[in-house]
Amino acid sequence: MLRLALYQPDIPQNTGTMLRMAACLGLAVEIVEPAGFDVSDRHLRRSGLDYLDHVAITRHRSFAAFAAWRAEAGIRLVLATTAGALPYTDFAFRPDDCVMVGRESAGVPEAVHAAADARIVVPIRPGLRSLNVAVAAAMIAGEALRQVGGPSRAGV
Repeated sequence: MLRLALYQPDIPQNTGTMLRMAACLGLAVEIVEPAGFDVSDRHLRRSGLDYLDHVAITRHRSFAAFAAWRAEAGIRLVLATTAGALPYTDFAFRPDDCVMVGRESAGVPEAVHAAADARIVVPIRPGLRSLNVAVAAAMIAGEALRQVGGPSRAGV
């Protein structure tokens, strides 16, 4: 199953948007803590509305815990980063990839860059910094699902 990993998310509304998208598109979600807000089910329900019952969410206490889980599961980490060189549309996604997006305020540290199996970018116009993290995640998820054949109009 294709996964979306949120690295220490800062903004509950963006997290809610990505959880809703994941529910609708059939993606599992990995939340790498600590987050900039309370990620308890009660707080996620406020931002994710009634979609949380339709998405598999796993919380990882740290990046080290996430990395250990990923290594044991043999899951490839694809990092979405403004420092990436390969456009996401040129990347060959696999059905079991985990696409990670960084913090809204700071992205991810160098150690996460080094741990990634691939680094992709959503190309934008020169002179602009970045897209909203939820928008970038949606664009990448759409392309990944297009490539791996996922969800149909009839549902996941």
